[in-house]
Amino acid sequence: MLLGDVLVRKGVITPEVLERALEIQRTWKSPLGSILISMGAINSLELARGLAARFGLPYRNPHEIPPNPEVVAKAVRVLGEEFLRRNNILPLEITANAVEIVVVDPTDREAVERLREVYGLSAVLFVTSERDMSRAFLDIFKKEYIEEAVLGLFYRNPKESARVTFSGMQRTVLFLLLGLVVAGFWFVPMMTAATLFALVNIFYVISVGFKFAVSLAGARQEILQQVTDEEVAALRDEDLPVYTILLPMYKEPDTVKKLVKGIIDLEYPTSKLDVKILLEEDDTVTFEALRSLKPPAFFQIIRVPYSLPKTKPKACNYGLLFAQGEFLTIYDAEDVPERDQLKKVIVAFRKGSPDLVCVQAALNYFNAEQNFLTRMFTLEYSYWFDYMLPGIEALQMPIPLGGTSNHFRTEVLRELGGWDPFNVTEDADLGVRASAHRYHVATVNSTTFEEANSRVGNWIRQRSWWIKGYMQTYLVHMRHPLRLYHWIGARAFLGFQLLIGGTFATFLCNPLLWMLFLVWIVLRPAWLETLFPPAILSLSLVSLIVGNTLAISLNMLAVFRRHLYGLTILALANPFYWMLHSFAAYKALYQLFTNPFYWEKTVHGLADSAPAQK
Repeated sequence: MLLGDVLVRKGVITPEVLERALEIQRTWKSPLGSILISMGAINSLELARGLAARFGLPYRNPHEIPPNPEVVAKAVRVLGEEFLRRNNILPLEITANAVEIVVVDPTDREAVERLREVYGLSAVLFVTSERDMSRAFLDIFKKEYIEEAVLGLFYRNPKESARVTFSGMQRTVLFLLLGLVVAGFWFVPMMTAATLFALVNIFYVISVGFKFAVSLAGARQEILQQVTDEEVAALRDEDLPVYTILLPMYKEPDTVKKLVKGIIDLEYPTSKLDVKILLEEDDTVTFEALRSLKPPAFFQIIRVPYSLPKTKPKACNYGLLFAQGEFLTIYDAEDVPERDQLKKVIVAFRKGSPDLVCVQAALNYFNAEQNFLTRMFTLEYSYWFDYMLPGIEALQMPIPLGGTSNHFRTEVLRELGGWDPFNVTEDADLGVRASAHRYHVATVNSTTFEEANSRVGNWIRQRSWWIKGYMQTYLVHMRHPLRLYHWIGARAFLGFQLLIGGTFATFLCNPLLWMLFLVWIVLRPAWLETLFPPAILSLSLVSLIVGNTLAISLNMLAVFRRHLYGLTILALANPFYWMLHSFAAYKALYQLFTNPFYWEKTVHGLADSAPAQK
């Protein structure tokens, strides 16, 4: 009997459900079991028992009745753990003249044959569910998986990991520079202060000029990976690949319902979605919320075992181990992606070059009008994703990825070592690392809407770990500056200095310059004119007037592409917004030395409303 007939005969589904599933199958060309699961008509256990009945095989749960460790160890030595995991197959026990094997897909004869050859015996097959097989793998290889998620990148290439904050050479250079500054203020204080002030102002002029040039490049063109509605409509569902979606969450039960609905409503065959909800072991509240919601079986809950550092990139690395899709993306708990985003990304990859490893969707906020802070946040993100990133891409510089809605070729992501669990802005680091390995990152004209922070304390917590991550990323990739220069070229190297290093350097310098400016305005001390000659004062005046005017004007650009004209006047308030950045930057600097891997939890669910999915 066919699988559908077996399930009807067993009373698992009705003939009407089977007819509807077969109709969908004619379009999606997915296995019937995957379609029934995506419809929510059956779960993985019912599918496994149906397959067992169809092929006349016994069912066995390898989680409840574990395999013989010595038998598994032999298969791992010969074929590797990854072969077993990718093919959802496990050896169980050796009998007198056969090896017992449990599989999820009993039609996968090639995997069964390779495993049988390891033992030189005939095979006795059992069937299990994908859920129970995953639990068995987690039982058997828990230690190895945690080690890979935490230390995989460090073991492959320690020079690309932020596990060590400062290299020996960086500590030496830092102490030498500090010593040089201290000696300068001791012996020639006036000259030292004037030199530092001149250097800071030159940096400001270059930084603003750089952002102006990049923004013009972004404004002159539509996003390079522009995808039209006609190209999306031309895609055939039967040709679409399996797509993995990672959903890292931590103590966010209130967002579960909206998140699950948003994924189900995506314009993509749900039978080809491999959704992994990543929960820390101690997150019982979100787990219970998911259990009560009972999402379709293509949503798999993966409990990430406790280990340090307790970060989002570690959880994503853990989920990457089980990703089945050709492509992979990440959405945060509060994300609302545009419905056709996955299809647009597929078109972008197919139009892109073979070295295209990642496509970044734009991010914006659905609660822009909630208060002053959310309006400023929206203005900032609109400028960054609509002008800066397209400009960076056009100028072929490393793109610092956003923390969500970045879409990868799964195998290349594994080749790059996944995310760095010790870097709290693992996304920006991965974008630079991909560029250093001569891969290309592009952007796509699709938006994911998020919740903007509406409370100052919450905003500072979030922004401080973003800035700390930029500091980590800069330190990691500047351990060998000449090698980085050789790999990415002069223009990209300059872009890295100003985008990654210049971002936090600007925030740290701002308060010092503001205080000096206030002293000059209010007190007009004579020593200030002695300390700073006319040429340096003129340069600082240019930096103050021209630099701030350009910076505010660039932020005004943000309103045009999204027609947010009501926010235009708020660009004038950017200096006050920058003060918050500086406060967060000094907090980040303090944590860089005291608690570099600490991930500050951002509270979500504070918005007044959420948008409908477009």
